[in-house]
Amino acid sequence: MMIIGCDYHPSFQQIAFVDTETGELQERRLQHREEAEKFYRDLAAQGMKVRVGMEASGHARWFERLLAELQFELWIGDAAEISTKRVRKQKTDRQDAQLILQLMLEDRFPQIWVPSWENRDLRQLLWHRHRMVQARTRIMNQLQAVALNEGLRCKKRLWRESGREQLESFRLAPWASRRRCDLLELLDRLTPTIAELTQAIEQEVEKCPAAQPSSGFESSLEKRLFSKGTRPLFRGSMKPKPGDISIVDKTGTFLLWYDNVQTCTLTTVLIGRMLLDCKVGG
Repeated sequence: MMIIGCDYHPSFQQIAFVDTETGELQERRLQHREEAEKFYRDLAAQGMKVRVGMEASGHARWFERLLAELQFELWIGDAAEISTKRVRKQKTDRQDAQLILQLMLEDRFPQIWVPSWENRDLRQLLWHRHRMVQARTRIMNQLQAVALNEGLRCKKRLWRESGREQLESFRLAPWASRRRCDLLELLDRLTPTIAELTQAIEQEVEKCPAAQPSSGFESSLEKRLFSKGTRPLFRGSMKPKPGDISIVDKTGTFLLWYDNVQTCTLTTVLIGRMLLDCKVGG
């Protein structure tokens, strides 16, 4: 079996690897993606059984897909805990790879749970909608500023048909008029997109029994969610089960967030509960 300690970087990876049958230890620096992909595909062609260990980091999705395709075992480790096991103050890429390999050989590697690919893709749906709602909110705030500068203060009524007619009727300077026109056009494009994403989320909720509320969960959560002063961030009595992944702040409080108060629905709460693998107290 080949055990590989990998210090991963966006443009390259430094690896230290050992063959458990021969005890041969080697080190290499692989450039992304061609050189690294060739190295691992050659191991697969030789019929080697491979286990790769690396710190949790971003920008490695292609690498994870490659290892999954080759049916290699991948261990993702807690980067903060790995750093505490470093004895020397000096830190180099070679030493990082050697440390990861050493922890794997000594069975001290702090492996963490990683969600499935299906779960990750559903999270992309949540994040995409979240960002679209943020973009729409910024556009709406800019249009509200335009209305206020023209003496029109109608808050939510600005988005009704009569409010929009008033907004479009103002005679503005050429570039201010162009800005208003572009913002309204972007708003008209984002609204149906968000509605489509919301519908997709609701369909995913219906497919997952774990996302359905327990008795008394819905009314209690809605009351807390829409109470006066509610912010996009929701704090609840969250206690993850072993193996679950959760969102925590610096104080250790488990968190679950929403787009904003106006667009937040119970569906968003439930799909967040399912995809973030949190148990939300009612």
